[in-house]
Amino acid sequence: MNTKKLIHYAIILACPILTYLFPAPEGLPILGWHLFGVYVGTILAIMFKPFPLPIVLLAGVALASIVVGTTPAETLADGTKLALKENDVLNGYKSGTTWLVFAAFAMSTAFVTTGLGKRIAYLMIRAFGGTTLRLGYVNACLDLLLSPAMPSTTARAGGIMFPIMNSVTVSLGSDPEKSPRKAGHYLLLNTYMIVKTTGYMFLTAMAPNAVALELMKPITGITFNWPQWFLAASVPGLLCLLLTPLVVYVLYPPELKKVDNAAIAKKGLEEIGPISKQEKTLLGLFVVAVLAWIFSDQLHVSSSTIAISVMALLVILAVINWEDLLKNKGAWNTFIWYGGILGLSSVLDKAHFFTWLSETLKQVMNFGEGHATVATIAILAVSVGVRYLFASGGAYVAAMVPVFSAVGMAAGASPTLLALGLLFSNSYGGALTHYGSGPAPVIFGAGYHDTKSWWIVGAVVGFGSLLIHVTVGFAWWQALSGMGVF
Repeated sequence: MNTKKLIHYAIILACPILTYLFPAPEGLPILGWHLFGVYVGTILAIMFKPFPLPIVLLAGVALASIVVGTTPAETLADGTKLALKENDVLNGYKSGTTWLVFAAFAMSTAFVTTGLGKRIAYLMIRAFGGTTLRLGYVNACLDLLLSPAMPSTTARAGGIMFPIMNSVTVSLGSDPEKSPRKAGHYLLLNTYMIVKTTGYMFLTAMAPNAVALELMKPITGITFNWPQWFLAASVPGLLCLLLTPLVVYVLYPPELKKVDNAAIAKKGLEEIGPISKQEKTLLGLFVVAVLAWIFSDQLHVSSSTIAISVMALLVILAVINWEDLLKNKGAWNTFIWYGGILGLSSVLDKAHFFTWLSETLKQVMNFGEGHATVATIAILAVSVGVRYLFASGGAYVAAMVPVFSAVGMAAGASPTLLALGLLFSNSYGGALTHYGSGPAPVIFGAGYHDTKSWWIVGAVVGFGSLLIHVTVGFAWWQALSGMGVF
């Protein structure tokens, strides 16, 4: 074992140990202090990656359960008794949020397994992809279409759009070493920037979305259902989506402008073959799922129930089989570690940690009277900039969303503006770097890009999206609040 790993282990273990060596801060229950140590140690383990992510979270859940079981019950200052049960830490696995994300992965698997995603892509290329810029917009439209049912941006960008755009690039004679700027540099970089925009358009478009919402709920008191989320994201999101292919095109224009889209689409569709019964069934279930999510309140059925029902129907109607789901490591990994992080967050909330954190920050945060909007914008700017330090959107959500939420509430920010701003910046903030989320290394690894051009485009897309959200977005969200949507 090398020295670096030993240092990482020591730092991780030090976090929970120190909470036993030093007394809890004033106003924070002892249980909340001990659980905070476990939580910080878990977050550091997520960042250092000494073990696979699910193992890290299972260890965190196990240690938190031990802490809960061995910490004596306390009587708080207001006379209430604080006594948690060990199985409270497992509540994350009972959460509808965890099951919503897991079930949505089933539809993601179906799109890849049946080939429906590729078929739609080639049909759109045939109809609209006559130039490289139009191909950029075909990418945007397809990603937007698939995103409600594919919470894995890696599956969407890396599993569907990257293979298609990479094959288009090769057919256009763009080589990563000899002629990257002919077409490949633009098409593939645009693929990543698009998925970082569509990632916040729907609650089910990116796995960390629902988790971030759950983590901030005890702090901001805000929650959004599927249609509320989409309505909030629609105006600023569609504006960003409209601009992204053009911005990438202007910054690094491809040398090749015209494309023989008919030949490309014909070859791709011939490889896929005629449309299958499974594809037709999947298309029908996809439409039903989206409509059900939109009208979930009228149907009196939760989004998670709809997702689980569709997952079951996918297997019952033989669109995919159970073995296909078992092979989807991303779905199972997500289920294990997201359920774990939600469980840790829930016991922290029950141990009054977030209440203490908000009250403590109120005493030290002071943006002055009437500067709540300035405070919100400052927090959102930091939330985007800090993404230079994170190689995982999930790690960022677990580590920073509760902190930024508490800081914003302490500074007097509007809970609605703060919550929506943080929820959406989680996705577009990942555009900054070539390691910002799962599909980034897949696309960067194709060899068409240099770090400088990626970071320049990422900064323009990331901070440009921030500018749109704190102007157009703020105005739109306030209008929706005024109409009683939230």
